Amino acid sequence: MVHRVAAGEVVWRAISSYESAKCAPRSFAQQSEVGHYDLPMYFVYILKLKNGQFYIGFTRDLKKRLVRHKNHSSPTTSRIEPEELVFYSAFKTREKALDFEKYLKSSSGFAFRNKRLI
Repeated sequence: MVHRVAAGEVVWRAISSYESAKCAPRSFAQQSEVGHYDLPMYFVYILKLKNGQFYIGFTRDLKKRLVRHKNHSSPTTSRIEPEELVFYSAFKTREKALDFEKYLKSSSGFAFRNKRLI
């Protein structure tokens, strides 16, 4: 499900499996009064690992990052295989994405993640 919101706000989209991640966008096309243009996006994502834990990450290219996780090319998930992508969010600015990633890794973000995102 995709919710379009005002510029600068979070665009949310949750998908249920790695197979669905093949269609994860590199950037979202935006409509303006003068036509279409592409905005670079920054992604914060949550992976469910095979041991039941969750991994929270940040990237510019979500598809490439998911492939790295799946092929054990990422040091953070090289020992425990990711089971599925449970959530990702796109941001217009790097700062907002990094702030949201930091929040999700905090204790209050942990509670928010468990109640609202997974």
